[in-house]
Amino acid sequence: MTTAPMEQDGYNLRLYVAGQTPKSLAALANLKKLCETHLPGRYTIEVIDLMKDPALAQRDQIVAIPTLIRQLPEPLKRIIGDLSNAEKVLVGLDIAPS
Repeated sequence: MTTAPMEQDGYNLRLYVAGQTPKSLAALANLKKLCETHLPGRYTIEVIDLMKDPALAQRDQIVAIPTLIRQLPEPLKRIIGDLSNAEKVLVGLDIAPS
């Protein structure tokens, strides 16, 4: 799922979930809210449901879900959990609060 076009200086985020669990839904909602607040128009979110394709967990070395991976800008960053602590997520993704 792509929620907004990514510009050259944008963020490419990948969220790994397992179906429609409460934690997965919370992680996606929290991520969308953070991106709309701090990265409007500068992000893409790809949601990967490991219930549909579990092989992707091994390929991307996912050990817990939900897991958020920032692919761009480099370096790659990982955050595990429902992303409810906005401050930790912003620090983890190197996003300056606006």
